[in-house]
Amino acid sequence: MKKFWIFISISGALAVVMGAMSAHMLKDMLVAKDIARIQTAATYQMYHTLIIAALAVYYQYNPMQVIRQSSWMFAVGIVLFSGSLYLYTFSKIHAMVFITPIGGMLFILGWLSLLRLARRS
Repeated sequence: MKKFWIFISISGALAVVMGAMSAHMLKDMLVAKDIARIQTAATYQMYHTLIIAALAVYYQYNPMQVIRQSSWMFAVGIVLFSGSLYLYTFSKIHAMVFITPIGGMLFILGWLSLLRLARRS
């Protein structure tokens, strides 16, 4: 789980930085649509960073493969979803818009995979 704690630390910090930048530093540089895109990415990034942290704590007391799998889905989802939104906003590389839904699907699959915890509890 050490890798997850490193990811949690970096991802949480990045979510705060991007949210703050969109609210302050970038508000006069970007159009409203770009600001909203960054804020969406930062919000989803923080939500999913927090669930990975909760799962990492839970894993210490009840180590199960489903927890690791869900955590990986959330982590890769953050990279693909939020990362592609950040990259698109700053680079305008249109191909990034095709990556975002893959990250979103991984978020959904990560949450649905947690249903397996309900069966085991």
